[in-house]
Amino acid sequence: MNRGFLFSFSLVVFLFSCREGVDPESLEVYEGPVNSAQNIHILHSDSAVLRSEITAPKQLEFANGDLEFPEGIDIQFFNLGGQLETTMRADKGYFLRDQNLYKGEGNVQVKNLPKDQRLQTEELFWNQAERKIYTEKFVTIQERQTLFNGTGMEADDGFSTYKLKKVRDSRTLLPGEGL
Repeated sequence: MNRGFLFSFSLVVFLFSCREGVDPESLEVYEGPVNSAQNIHILHSDSAVLRSEITAPKQLEFANGDLEFPEGIDIQFFNLGGQLETTMRADKGYFLRDQNLYKGEGNVQVKNLPKDQRLQTEELFWNQAERKIYTEKFVTIQERQTLFNGTGMEADDGFSTYKLKKVRDSRTLLPGEGL
Protein backbone atom coordinates (compact mmCIF):
# COMPACT_ATOMS: atom_id res chain seq x y z
CA MET A 1 0.00 0.00 0.00
CA ASN A 2 2.82 2.37 0.79
CA ARG A 3 4.43 1.56 -2.55
CA GLY A 4 1.15 2.22 -4.45
CA PHE A 5 0.71 5.57 -2.73
CA LEU A 6 4.28 6.57 -3.55
CA PHE A 7 3.82 5.57 -7.22
CA SER A 8 0.54 7.51 -7.50
CA PHE A 9 2.06 10.58 -5.86
CA SER A 10 5.13 10.43 -8.16
CA LEU A 11 2.88 10.10 -11.22
CA VAL A 12 0.82 13.16 -10.20
CA VAL A 13 3.97 15.24 -9.57
CA PHE A 14 5.44 14.15 -12.90
CA LEU A 15 2.29 15.03 -14.85
CA PHE A 16 2.00 18.49 -13.30
CA SER A 17 5.68 19.29 -13.71
CA CYS A 18 5.67 18.69 -17.46
CA ARG A 19 5.25 21.85 -19.50
CA GLU A 20 6.53 23.34 -22.68
CA GLY A 21 9.66 25.46 -22.63
CA VAL A 22 9.20 29.23 -22.86
CA ASP A 23 10.99 31.10 -25.62
CA PRO A 24 12.78 34.01 -23.89
CA GLU A 25 12.44 36.15 -27.03
CA SER A 26 8.66 35.92 -26.86
CA LEU A 27 8.60 37.51 -23.40
CA GLU A 28 7.97 41.26 -23.39
CA VAL A 29 10.28 43.49 -21.40
CA TYR A 30 8.45 45.88 -19.08
CA GLU A 31 9.23 49.45 -20.13
CA GLY A 32 6.72 51.27 -17.95
CA PRO A 33 7.42 53.43 -14.93
CA VAL A 34 9.39 51.93 -12.04
CA ASN A 35 8.46 54.69 -9.60
CA SER A 36 5.64 57.18 -9.19
CA ALA A 37 5.46 60.30 -7.02
CA GLN A 38 2.80 62.90 -6.28
CA ASN A 39 3.08 66.67 -5.75
CA ILE A 40 6.67 67.07 -6.96
CA HIS A 41 8.69 70.11 -5.90
CA ILE A 42 12.28 70.37 -7.25
CA LEU A 43 14.66 73.26 -6.61
CA HIS A 44 17.78 73.96 -8.71
CA SER A 45 20.43 76.31 -7.36
CA ASP A 46 23.78 77.64 -8.50
CA SER A 47 26.28 78.83 -5.87
CA ALA A 48 23.53 78.78 -3.22
CA VAL A 49 21.26 81.01 -5.37
CA LEU A 50 17.85 79.63 -6.38
CA ARG A 51 17.78 79.46 -10.20
CA SER A 52 14.67 77.38 -10.96
CA GLU A 53 11.77 75.67 -9.26
CA ILE A 54 9.79 72.80 -10.78
CA THR A 55 6.38 71.67 -9.55
CA ALA A 56 4.14 68.94 -10.92
CA PRO A 57 1.11 67.02 -9.62
CA LYS A 58 2.56 63.66 -10.71
CA GLN A 59 5.95 62.27 -11.75
CA LEU A 60 6.73 58.89 -13.30
CA GLU A 61 10.31 57.59 -13.28
CA PHE A 62 11.57 55.02 -15.79
CA ALA A 63 14.44 52.52 -15.50
CA ASN A 64 16.65 54.57 -17.85
CA GLY A 65 16.32 57.65 -15.60
CA ASP A 66 13.82 59.51 -17.78
CA LEU A 67 10.95 61.29 -16.03
CA GLU A 68 7.42 61.99 -17.21
CA PHE A 69 5.02 64.57 -15.81
CA PRO A 70 1.71 63.34 -17.32
CA GLU A 71 -0.53 65.87 -15.53
CA GLY A 72 1.51 68.94 -16.41
CA ILE A 73 4.62 70.76 -15.26
CA ASP A 74 5.33 74.30 -14.05
CA ILE A 75 8.83 75.80 -14.03
CA GLN A 76 9.79 79.13 -12.52
CA PHE A 77 13.10 80.84 -13.34
CA PHE A 78 14.77 83.28 -10.95
CA ASN A 79 17.37 85.96 -11.72
CA LEU A 80 20.69 86.29 -9.87
CA GLY A 81 18.98 88.48 -7.26
CA GLY A 82 16.54 85.66 -6.46
CA GLN A 83 13.55 87.45 -8.02
CA LEU A 84 11.00 85.50 -10.08
CA GLU A 85 11.64 86.46 -13.71
CA THR A 86 10.02 83.87 -15.96
CA THR A 87 7.37 81.16 -15.73
CA MET A 88 6.86 78.17 -18.02
CA ARG A 89 4.00 75.69 -17.97
CA ALA A 90 3.03 72.75 -20.17
CA ASP A 91 0.15 70.27 -20.27
CA LYS A 92 2.66 67.41 -20.18
CA GLY A 93 6.37 67.32 -19.40
CA TYR A 94 9.39 65.05 -19.73
CA PHE A 95 12.97 64.95 -18.54
CA LEU A 96 15.22 63.11 -21.00
CA ARG A 97 18.17 62.05 -18.84
CA ASP A 98 20.56 60.99 -21.63
CA GLN A 99 20.23 64.44 -23.25
CA ASN A 100 19.80 66.37 -19.96
CA LEU A 101 16.73 68.10 -21.47
CA TYR A 102 13.31 69.02 -20.20
CA LYS A 103 10.53 68.90 -22.78
CA GLY A 104 7.08 70.46 -22.56
CA GLU A 105 4.16 69.37 -24.76
CA GLY A 106 0.60 70.49 -25.34
CA ASN A 107 -0.28 74.05 -24.50
CA VAL A 108 3.18 75.37 -23.59
CA GLN A 109 3.27 78.93 -22.26
CA VAL A 110 6.24 81.04 -21.22
CA LYS A 111 5.96 84.46 -19.57
CA ASN A 112 8.76 86.94 -18.91
CA LEU A 113 7.29 89.07 -16.14
CA PRO A 114 9.61 92.17 -16.22
CA LYS A 115 9.44 92.51 -20.02
CA ASP A 116 5.74 91.58 -20.33
CA GLN A 117 6.56 88.98 -23.02
CA ARG A 118 4.56 85.82 -23.62
CA LEU A 119 5.22 82.77 -25.76
CA GLN A 120 2.83 80.03 -26.79
CA THR A 121 3.73 76.82 -28.67
CA GLU A 122 2.94 73.09 -28.69
CA GLU A 123 6.46 71.85 -27.87
CA LEU A 124 9.40 73.44 -26.09
CA PHE A 125 12.78 72.18 -24.86
CA TRP A 126 14.80 73.53 -21.93
CA ASN A 127 18.51 72.79 -21.87
CA GLN A 128 19.35 73.49 -18.25
CA ALA A 129 23.15 73.24 -18.73
CA GLU A 130 23.17 75.75 -21.60
CA ARG A 131 20.42 77.85 -19.96
CA LYS A 132 18.35 78.06 -23.14
CA ILE A 133 14.87 77.18 -24.38
CA TYR A 134 14.04 76.33 -27.97
CA THR A 135 11.54 74.78 -30.37
CA GLU A 136 11.20 73.98 -34.05
CA LYS A 137 7.38 74.16 -33.87
CA PHE A 138 5.02 77.04 -34.62
CA VAL A 139 5.36 79.85 -32.06
CA THR A 140 3.32 82.90 -31.14
CA ILE A 141 5.10 85.61 -29.16
CA GLN A 142 3.40 88.63 -27.66
CA GLU A 143 5.69 91.50 -26.81
CA ARG A 144 3.63 94.24 -25.22
CA GLN A 145 1.16 95.24 -27.99
CA THR A 146 2.79 93.34 -30.88
CA LEU A 147 2.14 89.73 -31.86
CA PHE A 148 4.80 87.73 -33.77
CA ASN A 149 4.13 84.35 -35.43
CA GLY A 150 6.80 82.03 -36.75
CA THR A 151 8.32 78.58 -36.81
CA GLY A 152 11.31 77.83 -34.62
CA MET A 153 12.68 79.91 -31.76
CA GLU A 154 15.70 80.08 -29.47
CA ALA A 155 15.93 82.08 -26.24
CA ASP A 156 17.78 82.25 -22.97
CA ASP A 157 15.90 80.37 -20.26
CA GLY A 158 14.75 83.68 -18.76
CA PHE A 159 13.09 84.49 -22.10
CA SER A 160 14.59 87.99 -21.96
CA THR A 161 16.21 87.72 -25.40
CA TYR A 162 14.96 85.50 -28.19
CA LYS A 163 15.42 84.78 -31.88
CA LEU A 164 12.40 83.81 -33.99
CA LYS A 165 13.70 81.72 -36.91
CA LYS A 166 11.04 81.82 -39.65
CA VAL A 167 8.79 84.82 -39.06
CA ARG A 168 5.40 84.43 -40.75
CA ASP A 169 3.82 87.68 -39.76
CA SER A 170 3.49 90.28 -37.05
CA ARG A 171 0.81 92.73 -36.14
CA THR A 172 -0.28 95.21 -33.53
CA LEU A 173 -2.88 93.92 -31.12
CA LEU A 174 -6.29 95.49 -30.82
CA PRO A 175 -7.56 96.38 -27.34
CA GLY A 176 -8.62 93.20 -25.49
CA GLU A 177 -6.56 90.86 -27.68
CA GLY A 178 -3.55 88.87 -26.53
CA LEU A 179 -2.27 85.52 -25.35
